[in-house]
Amino acid sequence: MLQTNAQPYVSLDELDRFCRAVFAAAGANTATATSATRAMMHGTRHGVDSHGVRLLAHYIAALTGGRINGVPDLKTVTAFGAISTLDADNAHGALATYTAMDNAIELASKFGIGAVAIRNTSHFGPAGAYSIEAAKKGYIGITFCNSDSFVRLHDGAMRFHGTNPISVGVPVESGDPWLLDMATSSIPYNRVLLYRSLGQALPNATASDENGVDTTDPHASDMLAPLGGEFGFKGAALAGVAEIFSAVLTGMKLSFDIAPMGGPDYSTPRGMGAFVMALKPEAFVDRETFYAGMQRYLHVLRTSPTRENCKVMAPGDREWLVAAQRQRDGVVLDPATQQAFEELAEKYGFDMTLS
Repeated sequence: MLQTNAQPYVSLDELDRFCRAVFAAAGANTATATSATRAMMHGTRHGVDSHGVRLLAHYIAALTGGRINGVPDLKTVTAFGAISTLDADNAHGALATYTAMDNAIELASKFGIGAVAIRNTSHFGPAGAYSIEAAKKGYIGITFCNSDSFVRLHDGAMRFHGTNPISVGVPVESGDPWLLDMATSSIPYNRVLLYRSLGQALPNATASDENGVDTTDPHASDMLAPLGGEFGFKGAALAGVAEIFSAVLTGMKLSFDIAPMGGPDYSTPRGMGAFVMALKPEAFVDRETFYAGMQRYLHVLRTSPTRENCKVMAPGDREWLVAAQRQRDGVVLDPATQQAFEELAEKYGFDMTLS
């Protein structure tokens, strides 16, 4: 049975090894175990805990139940210049999306832009995990995905869109990329689950009960509010952008037609879609000019005047700070995740200590 030391911090390396081992024990091939762990660890490393290793138990349930194909045969089914479509064969969403982004980057290296639609995929975790891969290689990366309905429309009282993330990663010559990774809901649903585990109240105007009335009680939350509070029509419209690219353009299911992430059916594939794009900056402007523009933009942003006791940060700055701290100190697992890890270790016969 998995045990934790009296010290509550767990190293990132140990979490990585544990997740890979569990995937392998559950029947996933190496590509699936590697990609799924890589995406979850992106979330945990950068402080996106709602989409980090706390997803492991859910993914294993979907894998062993048959919803996720642990040994998929991914194929490019259409190709037209800088555009292609990948059929993921109900693979784990991380394997599908990493593969698609690699394909998009290859296309962009030839055409200046590469766009890949993904069919028959599944939940992929943090959208930023894929956009940042393009940025690390000198490309601008863009990622969209829709998901099962959990977000009401502005002034609506039913679940309509999913949390429908949008992510953009932009390379910087010296330093970490500019990285946007946002749900188009006020918060992701996994954060509701995290707050339930931690026994914390939700922020105001982020969730609603079954009648669409705002609530801060994570246990009473039946749906999420769209991003924007009183101006939630903006978040709802952005969710529509992700919906169109992820579902309409791929021929996959709209959010309100996707089976719930939390089951009870873990045997039927969900028929999800996603979309990625890579752009080569020097196809538009020479690389030196591009990097100079990004450098000036970020310098002025970070040194701009602030309100009292506040700090201006570029998208991604918080994540890099968290990643450095967690690489040094490790992370603390929330109670529900720790319990789930213990149950997985016992189920698959692991005798290990997280430290």
